[in-house]
Parts: sequence; structure tokens; C-alpha cells
Amino acid sequence: MADAAPPTLDSLKSGHCKPCEGGVPTLSRGEVAERLKLLTEWETTDDGDAIRREWNVGSFSKGLAFFDRVGEIAEAEGHHPDLHLTGYRHAAIVLKTHAVGGLTENDFILAAKIDALGDPREA
Repeated sequence: MADAAPPTLDSLKSGHCKPCEGGVPTLSRGEVAERLKLLTEWETTDDGDAIRREWNVGSFSKGLAFFDRVGEIAEAEGHHPDLHLTGYRHAAIVLKTHAVGGLTENDFILAAKIDALGDPREA
């Protein structure tokens, strides 16, 4: 069986998260690195089991509005990130497939969709 083509930013943005209750293999470090190149400012966490991105959202209300939009996407995809709003204008999102304790394609699909929201300060 031939290897699947590597993802593109468009394939991630148009993709859909697959339900995961465990038993799905996590992505290799190489696969993670390949996908990170497609995204804006996402990085792996120190343990390598998640990806994270931070924003200065400008104000508390814009942070809440941004998280509302992220929440709508997360609900539609059935894949839920960890959301952090600190110092009233610093937002961070951490993505990890909790059921498998690491990164799967779902995390990169959701990250690409979050990136497509644009700058939270301009929304």
C-alpha cells in the first residue's frame, strides 16, 4: 500500500477531525515537524505531546470573543483544545488528542482552522 500524500495547509483547513476514543497511533516527530511548517506560530510543548500557540488579543472582551469562535469550531469538529486567557489579553491554545496522550492529525486540522480565523484583535 502506498504512503498517503503529505498534508497541505488547504487539506488541513478543509479536513475534519475523526472521532478518537484511543487506539489511534500518535504522529511521529517527523510527521509533527512536517505539519508544524504549514501552521502559523504553533510550537510543540516541552514534552512534545501537544502543540501550543499564543496571541496578544488586545483586550479581555476580544479574548472571550476569540475563544467563542474557537469554541464553535471545536464543537463542530468534536475536538476540544485547552484554552488559557491570562493577564486579560494574553491567549494561549494547547492542542493534544487526550485519548491517546499525544498528537494526531486532528490537532493539526483544528490548528489550521483556528489560524484561518485571523488576528483576534481585528475581529
